[in-house]
Parts: sequence; structure tokens; C-alpha cells
Amino acid sequence: MKFLPSVVQAEHRGGFRVHVVFSDGSENTIDFGGWLDGPMFEALKDEDFFKRFFVDGGTVVWPNGADIAPETLYEVAGRRQRPNKRLQPTKARRRTVAKRSNRARLRG
Repeated sequence: MKFLPSVVQAEHRGGFRVHVVFSDGSENTIDFGGWLDGPMFEALKDEDFFKRFFVDGGTVVWPNGADIAPETLYEVAGRRQRPNKRLQPTKARRRTVAKRSNRARLRG
């Protein structure tokens, strides 16, 4: 993997499912139920505790310190690219950039 993903947003979607948005704009709703094995994840089997997750260090984390690596979350099937129009320059922005470059040439 050339890209090191990070989770920038997470929202509970019922049960043990969390909708995550990654730093590249892709997103996925992930069922964490399959990862709730072992002593570290025992508390997460209580749905009320599971809902207490937050985003920290680029991944989903729970108050007891449990987390799943962001690369693991990123590789889950079903991830889709989210159109992010805010990253695209608007027509007004393009004109402003063009005017600035013309001014620079005139001063030169």
C-alpha cells in the first residue's frame, strides 16, 4: 500500500456498524462485529459501550484503548470514493489565479 490512510470521521450506524470517512475522501460502513474477540474487545460487545468510540490518531478508538489499525479498516471490501467538490477549484477561483499570473507577467 503506497498510501497510509487515516480515519477523519466516524458515525455509528446501528449495532456494531460504523460509517468511516478516510483522509482520501473514500468512505465505508464497516461491521466491527467480526473483530470483537479477545480480552481487549470484550467491553465492546456491549452496544452502549461500543457507541462511545471516537476518532484519534487516525483511527477509531474506544475509551478502554481498543482500536483497529486504519490500514485494516481501509482494506475492508465495499469502500467507495466520495466526490469531494470542495477540493476542486471553482470557476471563480480559476479566474482569480489567472489574473494573478497575468499581473506577475506584467510586473516582470
